[in-house]
Amino acid sequence: MLIAAFGIEDMIPLLVFAGIVAGIWALLSMISRRNSQALDRLSRLSRPQSLADMEDPTKAGKKAKFQGLADAVKSISKPLMPQTELEQGALKNKLANAGFRSDAAPMVYSGIRLVCLAVFFLISVAIFVPGRPWGWKMLQGIVIMTGVGFYLPSMILWYLRTKRQEEIFLTLPDALDLLVVCVESGLGLDAAMRKVCDEMGTHAKTITEEFSLANFQLQMGRPRREVLHDLGVRTGVDDVKSLAAILIQADRFGSSIAQALRVQSDAMRTRRKQIAEEKAAKTAVQLLFPLILFIFPGIFVVLVGPAAINIMDNLLKPK
Repeated sequence: MLIAAFGIEDMIPLLVFAGIVAGIWALLSMISRRNSQALDRLSRLSRPQSLADMEDPTKAGKKAKFQGLADAVKSISKPLMPQTELEQGALKNKLANAGFRSDAAPMVYSGIRLVCLAVFFLISVAIFVPGRPWGWKMLQGIVIMTGVGFYLPSMILWYLRTKRQEEIFLTLPDALDLLVVCVESGLGLDAAMRKVCDEMGTHAKTITEEFSLANFQLQMGRPRREVLHDLGVRTGVDDVKSLAAILIQADRFGSSIAQALRVQSDAMRTRRKQIAEEKAAKTAVQLLFPLILFIFPGIFVVLVGPAAINIMDNLLKPK
């Protein structure tokens, strides 16, 4: 369709550019695949514990099959990867808040950003370059569209992160109330979290998934303080962070976990009541704009229209 719209002569530079990019991509992928296979073979030969992998050809074949793809993604995402540990930690926290907890998530996210940048640049060139003279407007259009492609993954990540945190925020009170009931009935914190996951797994999948991961880490032997701290950081919700802090303090000082959970539940209930009152107070101001723009003009026409028609008829009547 682009060739029919702009002509073959206009599309030749774009096709040449796309061919060069594809050739460089294939060459780099082939080189990285060879290097990765050689390094993987040397590492397997140098480690005695890898003899099982050498004896299992299917496992080694699958590992070598996806190694080239992983190396290619790593090479693509390297220019946009954060350089400092602080920036890397912030990016990992953002991805974890959106539900992407894999170690390769920052690398994949940076690769997606670079791919979107290249794709939107090619699309902008294909739209603005053919049949138009070089100028500021054409350059401005290319820059704006390329910038949209660069920031599009960030906006999508922000949307996923916000929706997930909102879901946790809305389902946490029910989970916390059930957790209080389970702890006060004599169950431990691990068993209470497991019970919450069993009872609320169908309608509160996000919070039960986080509780299941925290319970699994506790069963693996990690300290409870670290598990609870990771739970608060991983979700990114202030209520979960405060809940984790209260449970850490209760575990450190040996106080009652049931009492701490009940205090947190009361505080969350009070906060939600305040949020509801704040939204109710804002309703009058928010309704003012649709009333002025959409309702008042109709009421004005209905009430004043007949009177205006009668006045015009009386004024236009011949005396």
